[in-house]
Amino acid sequence: MADLKLFSTLGVVSVLDELLPRLGLEVDAVYEPTKRLVDRIQAGERADLAILTSDAIDELTAAGVLASGSRVDLARSHVGMAVAPGAARPDISTVEAFRQTLLAAGTIGYSRAGASGIFFAGLLERMGLAAEVNAKATVIPSGFTGQLLLDGKVELAVQQVSELMAVPGIDILGRIPKELQPDTIFSAGLFAETGKEREARDFVAAIAGPSVALLYVEKGLEPV
Repeated sequence: MADLKLFSTLGVVSVLDELLPRLGLEVDAVYEPTKRLVDRIQAGERADLAILTSDAIDELTAAGVLASGSRVDLARSHVGMAVAPGAARPDISTVEAFRQTLLAAGTIGYSRAGASGIFFAGLLERMGLAAEVNAKATVIPSGFTGQLLLDGKVELAVQQVSELMAVPGIDILGRIPKELQPDTIFSAGLFAETGKEREARDFVAAIAGPSVALLYVEKGLEPV
C-alpha cells in the first residue's frame, strides 16, 4: 500500500521522477494537467496532497477541499516553444518575432487542459491570431506536446518549459518573450480530509526549499 496519494500537475513530473526515489516513500502519483485534476477533485476524488497551479490550490482551499494554511509554493514556471531535432530554429526572442514565427509555422501543437495551453489559447485571442493559428493547430487533451514533434505531427510545440524538457531529444527554443509570459506558480497543498497530515507535510518539506532548488532549475523551473 502506498504511503501517500498525490495528484500532481505535469509541470513538475521531471522533478518528482528524480526526487521520489531519494525519499524512500511509496507514492501513488496521478499526473495530469491542473484543470483535469481540479475537475476530478470537484467530482469527489481525493488524495493526501496535490501539486497544482497556485490559483487552483487557492480555489480548492477556499472551497474547503484543501486544508487552510497548507499551501507551499514550489516553483515558478515559464511557457516555451520547441522544434524537432535538427529542424530550423525560428526566432521567438521578441514579441514581433514570436508573432511572425506563429504565422510562418505550418503546424503548431499545444495542450487543451494544461495551464500553458489555456494561457496560449487566450494569448492567441489577445494577439488577434486565434483563427489563423488554430486552423493549423493540433490540440491534445493532455500529455506532452513535445511528443508531437518526435512523431512528426507538428513543427512547433508550445508548453511549460519543464514539460518540454520531459521529452528527450527535442530542441527547446527557449521561453516566449517576457512581456507575454503568465505568472504561473506551482504549489503544494494538503487535502483537508487526509489521514496522513504529518507524512504529507514531511513530503512537501522534502520537495521544497533550498536543498532542492538546483534541481528545479535543471528541470526548467524557477524556485520561489
